[in-house]
Amino acid sequence: MVDDFEEVYLEYSDKIYGFIFLLVRHKETAEDLTQETFYKAIKRLDHFKNQASLLTWLLKIARNVTYDHFRRKRIIRFISLGNENEIDSESPSPESTAMNKEEITQLYSALYRLKNDYRDVLILRKVNECSIKETAYILGWTEAKVKAKMTRGFVALRKEFDGKEGFINGSIKRI
Repeated sequence: MVDDFEEVYLEYSDKIYGFIFLLVRHKETAEDLTQETFYKAIKRLDHFKNQASLLTWLLKIARNVTYDHFRRKRIIRFISLGNENEIDSESPSPESTAMNKEEITQLYSALYRLKNDYRDVLILRKVNECSIKETAYILGWTEAKVKAKMTRGFVALRKEFDGKEGFINGSIKRI
């Protein structure tokens, strides 16, 4: 069991926030939903049975909290990229910073045009670096379904870039 939830919060809050932010694309909403995720986790700590890692369990709660938020707000489609300034780059030169921001913005724009299933599996596997087993647990799918949706998601993402395979492969590896 988890002995000190404050340590858990300090260790995982940034990862949970980052995951939620990728779904909602709004800083304050992501902060609120992160807090709600940890509140629900504390309330349901007795349900954590070590079937998955603590991070995986928290990501599942975060996903459910976020989708509940969308349902409450009657948001059918995900919020599009609003503020490009929120995408940071660690590149030293201004030229490479601008190029990276543009590539990342295009990548996220394409990602948000995908079906929810494709977007979720790509974010969990490539951004959050969850294993197939962890992703299946979070989404409530079989591992075979995760693999199939991942493959189809990449195909759909490539179509969004009009077949610019070199660009998309390089960009996905960086995010």
